[in-house]
Amino acid sequence: MKPVAPKRWMLVASLALGLGVAWGSCAACGSNLWAALAEFESGGNDLAVGSVGEISRYQIRPEIWHRYAPPEANWRQRPDALAVAKKIMQERCARFEKTYHRTPTNREFYILWNAPAQVKRPHRIVAQRAARFCKLVS
Repeated sequence: MKPVAPKRWMLVASLALGLGVAWGSCAACGSNLWAALAEFESGGNDLAVGSVGEISRYQIRPEIWHRYAPPEANWRQRPDALAVAKKIMQERCARFEKTYHRTPTNREFYILWNAPAQVKRPHRIVAQRAARFCKLVS
């Protein structure tokens, strides 16, 4: 196995530590949830590029990636993609918890991931995708 450069470990550790206490209270912190999200979004493909340019196994829009990822992060690297995805959801889950005074369900987690503005009233297609996502998680 090829050793991982210390710089990469520092990047992943700093992103993970930046998740803070608020993330720990989110229902969506289980590793099976992130595996299901990667499987659902890209079939777990670290090199996936979507039809409108979404990148990584989590299919993150490039402008969102650039907003949350440090400059040295590589979307093709699973640890980097996961750390950035968690950072994105830290903010979204914290906003949800502040508004609704509870953690999001798995269904709401997916809607926050896919269409955060629709969490209260998701479009039919988003709701159907969220239902399929929940089947992968359970």
